[in-house]
Amino acid sequence: MPDRCCSYRQAYPSAFASHRARFEGCGGEGERYDAVLDIGGNPSLSRLRRALAPKGTLVIVGGETGGRWLGGGDRQLRALLLSLFVDQKLTTFVCSENHEDLIVLKEHIESGKITPFVDRTYQPTRIPEAIRYREQRHARGKVVITV
Repeated sequence: MPDRCCSYRQAYPSAFASHRARFEGCGGEGERYDAVLDIGGNPSLSRLRRALAPKGTLVIVGGETGGRWLGGGDRQLRALLLSLFVDQKLTTFVCSENHEDLIVLKEHIESGKITPFVDRTYQPTRIPEAIRYREQRHARGKVVITV
């Protein structure tokens, strides 16, 4: 899988700090963190917990695994249940949108204050190719279908 961190670091150098290189080998010998924020990933809970300090906090954002029963929320649910029995705090963050926030977001996008990181664009006739590109995890940013 390509290193998405490099793309984001190039696009947003002042706002991006990556500990990915140290985290990749988190098997017990690596550095431990007081907090791990898992966004758009799917490492196992045990792997994430190994990266945490004994009293560290894990925050899982979103449901990425496409789980059979809970549509990706199963890892979050397991983390919440496990948190009852371990010293580490395992929690989740779920976004709930409201109309006012979406209006502000729209204004920021229209003014150029927020710009998406677009990896590739595809015409509608190339949608299968775009899907394959995403499924193979090559995308370093958003994959856009232009209409």
